[in-house]
Amino acid sequence: MIRLLLAEDQAMVRQGLKMMIESDADMLVTGEAANGREAVALCESHIFDVVVLDIRMPVMNGLEAARIIRSRWPKTKVLMLTTFNDDQYAVEALKSGASGYMLKDAEPEALIRSIRSCLTGGLSLQEDVAAKVIPRLLEDKKAPTVDASITPRELSIIRLVGEGRSNREIAEELGLSVGTVKNHVSQIMDKLDLRDRTQLAIYAIRHNVV
Repeated sequence: MIRLLLAEDQAMVRQGLKMMIESDADMLVTGEAANGREAVALCESHIFDVVVLDIRMPVMNGLEAARIIRSRWPKTKVLMLTTFNDDQYAVEALKSGASGYMLKDAEPEALIRSIRSCLTGGLSLQEDVAAKVIPRLLEDKKAPTVDASITPRELSIIRLVGEGRSNREIAEELGLSVGTVKNHVSQIMDKLDLRDRTQLAIYAIRHNVV
């Protein structure tokens, strides 16, 4: 069972999202919060596989909560869910460690897919959000080239991570086992001093790997 924490300050919206998520038999909302501070507090006492955060919330917003959750509980994935189709918010969400950025008007099936993508190491951006975010990430023309220590195999994996592929998809593409891909990704992040796959995906885009 996939355990989720849902943080949304409007109770009616939160209940609607809960119903959407739990329409999938494998998903269960085991925690609810009305702001980022409550979400962080719940993470201290419960284990969640995915935390779904609204961006604009009182007391502590979703971006700050995402930074804290990803730093304290790196195995817990974060999906930002908001009404704001804003490239600055989306970029900040990715920098905060979120594995995805979805709009609240997304179809239930798209939300479910995004949650599953986060769990398998993918990067999930709603299509119209991605159209704004990717150009923003490419704006920095002064970004350095890929580190010289990166091997051709590792470069291929970085490219696929940048495209939002999961470990299983990368394994199928390159003819490797999932375990081998996981090891490669860990080694790459160690080499580049990156915290997680989201940072690696941003690295891939900024360094013109994808």
